[in-house]
Amino acid sequence: MSTPALGTEPAGSAESTGRDDRDDRPGSRAARMRMPLARAVVEAVAVENGVCVRPMAMRRTNLDTGETEIIPVPCGATLASKCPPCAEKARRLRMAQCKAGWHLDDEPLPDPDQPTDEAKILAGFRADLEVVRRDAERDSDPAGVAEIDTLIGQVDEELNALGVRGKAAPDNRDRARRARSTRRRQDAPDLPRLPVEKRTVGRTYEAADGTTWRPSMFLTLTCDTYGRVNSDGTPVDPGSYDYRQAARDAIHFPKLIDRFWQNLRRAVGWDVQYFAALEPQRRLAPHLHAAIRGTVPRLLLRQVAAATYHQVWWPAVDRLVYGDGDLPVWDGDAGAYLDPDSARPLPTWDEAVDAIGEEDEPSHVVRFGPQLRADGVTANSANTGRMIGYLTKYLTKSLDACHAATSDAQRRHVDRLAAALRYEPCSPTCANWLRFGVQPKNPKPGLAPGRCRGKAHRRETLGFGGRRVLVSRKWSGKTLTDHRQDRVAWVREQLEALGQTDTGPAGSAASGNGPDPARTAWALLRPGDPAAPRREHLLLQAVAQRHAWRAQLDAARRAMAGELPATGPPAATARAA
Repeated sequence: MSTPALGTEPAGSAESTGRDDRDDRPGSRAARMRMPLARAVVEAVAVENGVCVRPMAMRRTNLDTGETEIIPVPCGATLASKCPPCAEKARRLRMAQCKAGWHLDDEPLPDPDQPTDEAKILAGFRADLEVVRRDAERDSDPAGVAEIDTLIGQVDEELNALGVRGKAAPDNRDRARRARSTRRRQDAPDLPRLPVEKRTVGRTYEAADGTTWRPSMFLTLTCDTYGRVNSDGTPVDPGSYDYRQAARDAIHFPKLIDRFWQNLRRAVGWDVQYFAALEPQRRLAPHLHAAIRGTVPRLLLRQVAAATYHQVWWPAVDRLVYGDGDLPVWDGDAGAYLDPDSARPLPTWDEAVDAIGEEDEPSHVVRFGPQLRADGVTANSANTGRMIGYLTKYLTKSLDACHAATSDAQRRHVDRLAAALRYEPCSPTCANWLRFGVQPKNPKPGLAPGRCRGKAHRRETLGFGGRRVLVSRKWSGKTLTDHRQDRVAWVREQLEALGQTDTGPAGSAASGNGPDPARTAWALLRPGDPAAPRREHLLLQAVAQRHAWRAQLDAARRAMAGELPATGPPAATARAA
């Protein structure tokens, strides 16, 4: 028998097959390391049962008996990286909100009631106080101004007690407003402007046979182009790709979206309502999907998108004044940042903005890209549910995790965008203004360029510091809290249909499984509290409670089917919210 040559390995060895030379015998270290941790098993069971994996420990105290109990409360996270069950629960709530307002046939909110005579009398008295306050300010009487402000606050409280919303005159005396020219840019096309009617539902169409329907739309808007990209979103030429414009567009994209809805409402002549969600494209630029109630001609949508822009009237950021080695220094006596050479205070934010002349150009202009898609959707369409799922599919992920970076080119693309965002000013209070010779608004010691804590600078936001979900005020006529209560009411109806009439809120006297909420006090157990149980115990408690609720619901269903008698009220009412 021949032996292998010196320095070679026999066929089938670990090196020749590419496998690690590990010992997989029972009881070996490799075999033990392959065993799942008990904590991971508990978390997996919690996820399968829809239980929050990061519960907060709350102490519930019965004020009548003094009895206390530790209750696990869901964390309410909206990202799956933090808590998958809570994130999925929040996403489904948003899906219900989107569905509730997309194809309405009537107005979701009623017209406000007419003011009562008592409210009118108080408003007249409020007007007299305004004149008296102005006279006190003119006479330089601070004591009189303070006294009148107290009376004004009392009048506003009485108006609110009568059912009047808001304040008669919000206090904006100390707010300086800088007026800019409203003249449209010469490079932007004009738009038709119609008086906006007080309606939010779209047009009703009628067929020849008398059938009527009221369709809606699904709209997609994108940012401008910054250079050619490959199919994976990476730039063809990274050297010519405009990362600076991409960073600035992402930071100011929320303002552009607001301006688009304003222009659209003025162009169509009615109060357009929308449910929109933001997600990144593969090139990492912001990408907006919106469900619109009613229909708008596609040609008009393209005209509005092409004519919509947002001008950023900030100090110039094209020239770097200070580098990393000679940054301005903080002077506690002056309460300002000083030039390191001349020791003179930097221009304040207000001074820098006031120095922008009427003939100067804005520091940045944000526009939409040429890509726009608008599809019609009817209420009974089979695609409605699919589009709602497509609209909300990325709500459980951070923006940088929507598209996985699987190649080195994609990772370098993310790094270059993050580097451009690091030193780009995100707001008037951003510390990056020190690099451009401007003192941030409301300065304080410790500001360092490149270390701003603004949301736009975080890697997971890709420069977008606004909200991920944008919902107009008259979309469904309800808040998220209202939609949560609707889910609780739906569960109660299901339980009543199963023959369970004792469906009061869990923990209430009506449900028979807890104290009266009016006689109950709740307190959050802080970390380090000796009474706080470990997270694993809270998870096991929540999973066991979920099993009990499911068993009670199954028993009620079997009793409804006549298989066995119902025993005890189910305690699953408040678990749907």
